[in-house]
Amino acid sequence: MTNIGLFHEVSQDCSRNTTEKYSTSFSSAIKLLHKDLRQPIHNIYGFVRFADEIVDTFHEHDKAALLNEFKQQTYTAIERGISLNPILQSFQLTVNAYKIDKHLIDAFLYSMEMDLSRSNYDKAGYGEYIYGSAEVVGLMCLYVFCDGDKELYQQLKLSARSLGAAFQKVNFLRDVKADFEGLKRMYFPNCDFNNFSSTDKVAIENDIQKEFNDAYNGILQLPLKARFGVYVAYKYYLSLFRKIKRIEAKKVLEQRVRIPEYSKFFILTKAGIRSQFNLL
Repeated sequence: MTNIGLFHEVSQDCSRNTTEKYSTSFSSAIKLLHKDLRQPIHNIYGFVRFADEIVDTFHEHDKAALLNEFKQQTYTAIERGISLNPILQSFQLTVNAYKIDKHLIDAFLYSMEMDLSRSNYDKAGYGEYIYGSAEVVGLMCLYVFCDGDKELYQQLKLSARSLGAAFQKVNFLRDVKADFEGLKRMYFPNCDFNNFSSTDKVAIENDIQKEFNDAYNGILQLPLKARFGVYVAYKYYLSLFRKIKRIEAKKVLEQRVRIPEYSKFFILTKAGIRSQFNLL
């Protein structure tokens, strides 16, 4: 292996380790993708995770300065084709290999900037934030899944956006206590979480259900290399969503809903059977 090859490997190991440390569910789903797709998706997740970490965690530091540095280093890494930051080195490898549209990266980083300055959203701002923080991540992954097939990408892009939006909105509903009390953020428009009602919760859930419905047909049209892993991730989040739907509105503010490991195993087993009988 050449020296540069070793550097690529070490950098990408960092992205994979980041995924595994921060999200057991997501890393489990990635393992179900074809081996050719796993590392590029790790590389995207590592980039997204580090940017999110800046705005959500580093409270004792100048977040705006850190995010701006990270943003500039990202664009420099993509332009140069190399970075000494292993997360950005991995990300630029994927961006340049799959020719990921720079607009998607712009939109994502702008949504991270929004987290630094905004604590609540109207309907337009909420839509803009969801697009930048989640839908474009789905589109970045779709670039990898389609592997240069532009026609397929255009065919599936709306479904990919819906899936990304569904995942993010479920996260918001699951983490509403931490976001509202810990970070002083209220993403859902026209909601007062001091008086969060069942009507508010049902309206949010109806919106999320529509996103899941819109995403499903697209998942079935994904290339075989990607379909099973994405389907399992979809089922994980759908199971989490259904569990949240079963609890009262006031309980959403009191607890963080999780899917136990035995439930994840059941989802995986059932999905495997469906795949074996070509039901996906």
